[in-house]
Amino acid sequence: MRATDAAVRHLASLTGSADNAKGVTLAMTSSIFIGASFIMKKKSLLFAGQSGVRASDGGFSYLRQPLWWLGLFTMIGGESANFAAYAYAPAILVTPLGATTIVISAIFARCFLGERLHSCGAVGCVLCMLGSVVLVHFAPEEQQIDSVEEIWVLASQPLFVMYSLMVLLLTLVLIFRFAPLYGTTLVWVYVLICSLVGSLSVVALRALGIAIKLTMRGSQQLHKRQTQVLIVWVLACIAVQMNYLNKALDTFNTTMVSSVYYVLFTVATVTASMIMYKDWENQTASSIGCQMFALLVLVLGVHVLSATKDSPPGCWTGFRIIIGRTVQSEYQLCSESGDDDDDDLKACISPRKK
Repeated sequence: MRATDAAVRHLASLTGSADNAKGVTLAMTSSIFIGASFIMKKKSLLFAGQSGVRASDGGFSYLRQPLWWLGLFTMIGGESANFAAYAYAPAILVTPLGATTIVISAIFARCFLGERLHSCGAVGCVLCMLGSVVLVHFAPEEQQIDSVEEIWVLASQPLFVMYSLMVLLLTLVLIFRFAPLYGTTLVWVYVLICSLVGSLSVVALRALGIAIKLTMRGSQQLHKRQTQVLIVWVLACIAVQMNYLNKALDTFNTTMVSSVYYVLFTVATVTASMIMYKDWENQTASSIGCQMFALLVLVLGVHVLSATKDSPPGCWTGFRIIIGRTVQSEYQLCSESGDDDDDDLKACISPRKK
């Protein structure tokens, strides 16, 4: 018990406040649960694809897989911890800590899905941990809010209303224009839909978390109309996120999906939170600079993990891929169409011309 109290006090001194310490603890717990849920859902989608229509083709056979439901409930547990974290700490602190989800999902994918983790992945993991520590140390304190009405005033700001309308418009364009054409070939299409909608769900989740926290402290907020609107807002956003996250996981590599999702989701969420909650309003330039440095380190760590996921073995090869230098194989790749003629097959197995 004393050791636990000492750890809490140390974390509070590192983050600057007891509320930030609670937010960090909940965010890290959330990362473990969500990282595990990615693997459960991916494995269940693989099973479902063998006996029914794949989710990427519009099928819902994965709903008959118990493992998918276990993954769903695990994700709900992780998202619940994440939801609680937003009630105690600002989004600029909670959201980027999702980088630990990438590390956990990469390790679990290696253990349970047989997906290979490149040797450079260890460097990516270290960078993610380093960025997380720096971010936690320079995290801003949460703005004091005393009622749901105050949150509604923040949500009604012209700048945030404009941001919300832009997100809605871009999401509709992606869903009806880009997803049918490029959803199965470009990973960012499905993931960007999740990230944009997710940025709106996060600011609403933070508002709900604050409302629940105020209610638990004696100031009743849950019966108010604004709170009920926030609940509907969150449920609608989560439904869209779950649908397109399933499509992305069923189509692309788990580590690729989780890493791209992290980068896009973090950028969108931090932007939405800065606009609505003014997280940086009372911060010094040096503090903001350290937070931005931590974000860049986290993004670099995630990039190292995802870029080297399917690269050939070797640190030098991994480094070349990280900096954008393409590593070509010795032989040309065959067409997957299945109707190659003899000349095409000869060209397929011939050494690549220098």
